[in-house]
Amino acid sequence: MAKVFKKTSGNGGLTLYLGKRDYVDHVDKVDRVDGVVKLDPADFGDRKVFVQLACAFRYGSDDLDVMGLCFRKDIWMQQTQLYPNGEKPALSAMHDTLLKKAGDNAHPFSFEIPNNLPCSVSLQPGPDDKGKACGVDFEIKTYLAKEKNNPDEKIEKKDTARLVIRKIQYAPSQVGAGPKADICKSFMMSDKPVHLEASMEKDLYFHGEAIPIKIKIKNESNKTVKKIKISVDQTTDIVLYSADKYTKCVLNQEFGETVDSNGSFDNTLTITPLLADNKEKRGLALDGRLKDEDTNLASTTMLRQGVEKEVLGILVSYKIKINLMVAGGGLLGGLTSSDVTLELPLNLMHPKPEE
Repeated sequence: MAKVFKKTSGNGGLTLYLGKRDYVDHVDKVDRVDGVVKLDPADFGDRKVFVQLACAFRYGSDDLDVMGLCFRKDIWMQQTQLYPNGEKPALSAMHDTLLKKAGDNAHPFSFEIPNNLPCSVSLQPGPDDKGKACGVDFEIKTYLAKEKNNPDEKIEKKDTARLVIRKIQYAPSQVGAGPKADICKSFMMSDKPVHLEASMEKDLYFHGEAIPIKIKIKNESNKTVKKIKISVDQTTDIVLYSADKYTKCVLNQEFGETVDSNGSFDNTLTITPLLADNKEKRGLALDGRLKDEDTNLASTTMLRQGVEKEVLGILVSYKIKINLMVAGGGLLGGLTSSDVTLELPLNLMHPKPEE
């Protein structure tokens, strides 16, 4: 195994081991979470050891919790007792490797993540924001407590060890046909319209992949198409705690193509939306990150039939806007200018890595 992730509690009595931190949602099931906790029970007293996996929505910094406000809402949680008399899961190859690594007094555990839970998403913090980013995260925590679920029992920070993991989705192996749309728009002081048609080769693109858009323009009007503008909007729908929905532009590109009256245009224009061009935009949805490693724009949320939107926490979608800036000639040219706009849906995801 290339790498083992581990975290030890402040009191030194609990060490949490994981073999990986990315768990893939395969649509019908999610990778099982297999881990190990090594114990040093010298100072446990009458306390027991528990381990839990929680999926939570974070919409504020931990620093604010001292005000008596909790900015973390659990979407789903599962916990089990490890010591004494803990439940023992069926051992996997991952367990065997981690048990060898941990040595004596190590206890295995497993969690099954339901496939109706959201994937890990974080909202890009502003330049001055401190603490953990808002968003959906998954956290494994092992801790000492006298009882399994006693809200009155205070669990000390030094008696816990925790690691954040990610639930991720990869693009399906089969890619469908791309979207196509057209519009015909008439203008004031012109007898005939402008026709615009736009299409894409497939319905899904990978992060960082160039996206070619085939554009056809037939200008039958007496006006001139001055330029073509293509933008990409990310819409983030936070359905968990309010109907909070907002849209941010992640790409805005102008092409200096002109189409004169009675002229036509038939060509492919290429765009590539990237997080690198949007580092300053606070609140932009990103794929969940571990510490400060690089990430990317959030992947499109793939909704399954029958899954309640509220469970998903944050829904992310994209659309491409093609805009023709049309201006008339003569003295009234500026006054009679107008736009022709068309929209296409866009799905952005990661390719499935080679086995």
